[in-house]
Amino acid sequence: MPMITYTDDLAPQPLAHARALPAWFYTDAGSDLLDRSAVFAHGWQLVAHASALNQSGDHVVTEIAGVPLLLVRGDDGALRALHNVCRHRAGPLATCDGRGAKRLRCQYHGWSYALDGQLLSATEMGEAEGFDVSAVRLPEARVAEWLGLVFACLDDNAPPLSEVLEGIRERIGPRSLEHYRFHQRVVYDIACNWKTYIDNYLEGYHVPHIHPELNAMLDYRSYIVETAPWHSLQYSPLESGEGLYGKGEALYYTIWPNTLLNILPGRLQTNRVLPLGVDRCRVTFDYYYPPEADPAEVAERHQRDHAFSDLVQRQDVDMCEIVQRNLASGSYHAGRLNPKREDAVHHFQELLRAAYRRYAGTRG
Repeated sequence: MPMITYTDDLAPQPLAHARALPAWFYTDAGSDLLDRSAVFAHGWQLVAHASALNQSGDHVVTEIAGVPLLLVRGDDGALRALHNVCRHRAGPLATCDGRGAKRLRCQYHGWSYALDGQLLSATEMGEAEGFDVSAVRLPEARVAEWLGLVFACLDDNAPPLSEVLEGIRERIGPRSLEHYRFHQRVVYDIACNWKTYIDNYLEGYHVPHIHPELNAMLDYRSYIVETAPWHSLQYSPLESGEGLYGKGEALYYTIWPNTLLNILPGRLQTNRVLPLGVDRCRVTFDYYYPPEADPAEVAERHQRDHAFSDLVQRQDVDMCEIVQRNLASGSYHAGRLNPKREDAVHHFQELLRAAYRRYAGTRG
């Protein structure tokens, strides 16, 4: 297990005097395993959309903190997050998403499980003395649905998802996000630590400097940040052409530890930020739109949305990759945060410090 001890770097940082996390949390080889053990093993993560799990036997393959999971809708209508690891010799029950499965069959040796994780049969195990099929079942993670989004969590002691997301539904108002339809997934592999990417997402401080097109749509003077125990919101009035988003508001939510919701007029975009190593991460963009009448008009607007989003993302990627190299250069340690513009960065890094302190305490 990764080693970490309590130091001044982990002490709570009041916003007015706060410094950023030191560079080694982003560059040290052990930080990747530290984040898996201290952060991802204990937080709720966005893992699927409910539309992929409508009917009995529908299933989605995913992973949290290195633990393979199989989200599956049972015959009883319940949604479960089963460990995608056969109890025999660790084979997979599924290697890709699917629809309408009647049972879950290990692809290694053929052991068969019900949709609730109970072992039904074990091929050629009749001569195994004392082996009881009914005593074997797949472990489960916690799972919960919210506005059509499915989250899972490995930690039985983590707060319920309703507490993590408290206040978001009321703030987004009448938007019926649960009725939005999935449109497209775009994946970016980025040469930076996952925290480097989220730090960048969490502040509008850089928007006037690297996002001229986005800055023209937002009102930087009215850019507001609100924080809650387990999430933060960046808000700005937004004004664009009717062929893109029109006029309204931009809501950017960060949900601990790695889920981002980008809510613009007529569009929901979800991001899941996953570490691929200390200096690499993958960001999955899923686009959702409300049902609309004119397919041709909608398709053109969606294409413009994707193109604009990709432009902004690539501007962020370029900067995050430079920052990651600079963090690893040995030149940087931990700079002061801007209390006016980087309070969401401070909020995220305080959650990280608290997670690291808890982990250090459990390791003695």
